Amino acid sequence: MWSDMEEARPEPGVVAVVGLGKIGLPLAVQYASRGWRVLGCDSNPQVVESINAGRTHIHEEPELEKAVPELVSRGLLCATLDTTEAVARANVVVVVVPVQVDENQKVRFQELDAATTALGRGLRAGSLVIYETTLPVGTTSGRVRMKLEHDSHLDASSDFFLAYSPERVASGRIFRDLRVYPKVIGGIDARSAQAAVAFYRSVLPAEIVSMSSCDEAEFVKLVETSYRDVNIALANEFASYADEHSLDVMAAIAAANTQPYSFVHQPGVGVGGHCIPVYPYFLLNTQDQGHNGSGLSLLRAARSINDGMAEYAVQRIEAAAGSLWRRSVLLLGVAYRGGVRETAFSSAYLLQAALWRRDATVYVDDPLYDPVELRARGFQPLPPGREDEIDAMILQASHPEYQSFDFQRFSRCRVLLDGRRGLARSRVEAASIRYMTLGDGADDAAVCMVQRG
Repeated sequence: MWSDMEEARPEPGVVAVVGLGKIGLPLAVQYASRGWRVLGCDSNPQVVESINAGRTHIHEEPELEKAVPELVSRGLLCATLDTTEAVARANVVVVVVPVQVDENQKVRFQELDAATTALGRGLRAGSLVIYETTLPVGTTSGRVRMKLEHDSHLDASSDFFLAYSPERVASGRIFRDLRVYPKVIGGIDARSAQAAVAFYRSVLPAEIVSMSSCDEAEFVKLVETSYRDVNIALANEFASYADEHSLDVMAAIAAANTQPYSFVHQPGVGVGGHCIPVYPYFLLNTQDQGHNGSGLSLLRAARSINDGMAEYAVQRIEAAAGSLWRRSVLLLGVAYRGGVRETAFSSAYLLQAALWRRDATVYVDDPLYDPVELRARGFQPLPPGREDEIDAMILQASHPEYQSFDFQRFSRCRVLLDGRRGLARSRVEAASIRYMTLGDGADDAAVCMVQRG
């Protein structure tokens, strides 16, 4: 406990990290590397056992392979299933558990509520609690505070510190992002904000950006992700226009982006991942927080445009190759992003559904998954020796492995749509396969635009 509550300055002590997933474990390692003793909390016994044995279950961050066993051996990192006990031993608690949306795009708080209840039961006076999970505006100061105070019998305005700081990192480069991106912080009051700033200064080299409240800090992350979704939707609209008017969208975007006030993103077959396709709904669907999402029609339109790109991509293939009825199509990559072993909200699902609506047979290939894993995710892996059945291909995730993919094996394939602009046109065309992208202004694109309109 800190003796001076108004001038709280935590020294390296014990921090409990609740949630040891792809963000939580790297954060735990970052804190431990700065001298804090870290108690990692997770509900998965296999995760806890692996970490305590000095092994990482997260493989997208190369630094973890060396750091986890080293920090465990030094006694700076351990894991537990008992969140309540870990919180009782810690003077700082950082929460990184998932908050997602259901099939109706309504926010699901179940995991967050469970973690908060366990946390509240162990919370002690003087502790600092920080939520890094992306949340709807008002969640920390409302839902979270109420639950913590109820379960701990403590008052957040005087007995403990409560703050919010959105994670701003991407899989595969988390430690780099922690060093480079400014850390946004907001507290329920000035004393909590000050305590959170002191903690992050002890564990991160990055600039600190203090917001006026938790609500404002929550809003920052939703603004970031929604901007990207809208920007990609704009690029996708430009691609559709380019197809209709026989223009090259990427040439136009590249030239436009030479002007410093223009930063147009790249079009593609859809937007996947835990963040961009999800977090706009935290603004759009927050009725339970007392808001109705009014005035955010641009966000809703962007979601519709980006999810509709899978259908548009399939129409482009049909315009070039004819009907896909009872024909076989191969999706290259089911991960939501190249080089990332994660299928959350992947556009592969939307592409597969669009193809199934045409009674096409859909096969998939992804070097990051074995056949059993692909089937478990609802996909049919391409059986060995069946390459000559494929009529068309779509690059959905630009894994580095596809740079050396052997397209010569697909003797029957007529067209490949590069949905991420991740392939060399020459390699595809060398296999006598027509190469296409979205917004390439091909002659048959006008047919597709009539269908789309």
